[in-house]
Amino acid sequence: MIVSYNKAHVGDVLLVQLITEAIVKTELERHGDLVLLKEEATGEVKGFNLFNASQYVTIEEVGNIEITKELIAKLEEAIAKNGATLSLDVDLSPKFVVGFVKEVGEHPNADKLHICKVDVGEDQSLQIVCGAPNVAEGQYVVVAKIGAVMPSGMVIKESALRGVDSYGMLCSARELAIPNAPQVKGIMILDNDAEVGSAFKF
Repeated sequence: MIVSYNKAHVGDVLLVQLITEAIVKTELERHGDLVLLKEEATGEVKGFNLFNASQYVTIEEVGNIEITKELIAKLEEAIAKNGATLSLDVDLSPKFVVGFVKEVGEHPNADKLHICKVDVGEDQSLQIVCGAPNVAEGQYVVVAKIGAVMPSGMVIKESALRGVDSYGMLCSARELAIPNAPQVKGIMILDNDAEVGSAFKF
């Protein structure tokens, strides 16, 4: 789920994307201030726009909005007030977490890519293909998991890089838009006391 708001350029409208895949053909269904965006062929709701959004939820950010239980509750209340029926089944687990690089192997089809096994906590290990020249075993790193939205607006999805599946991204400080980030190639390396699986705040 991606929620964005920019009153100066879009108006008092909250834009909510439930599915990251593009809609082939959109069908609009209006309920007061709520407009549901549906896939015409299936009727599946892929997102919605909430007009007069400031009447339903307090928004201080510009751009992508942090998804919280409180925000979900406000959105569900707004949906009900406008006479629509829509269940918001949202994964609220952090999408940017501290990871520990357990293994780094060579990519069979690309000299500059590495296949990494990364511990992201809760007994979960992800295979991530990484092209950073400084990646190495034993590092604590920032992992953008599937569903993470980068500051650039790019959504992290399951992908295959040169024929090898990748389930996330190891991030550089520049990609995370961290102020005064060094303009060098390579992922961001965290201190060794970082807690694996904990949310990374930036």
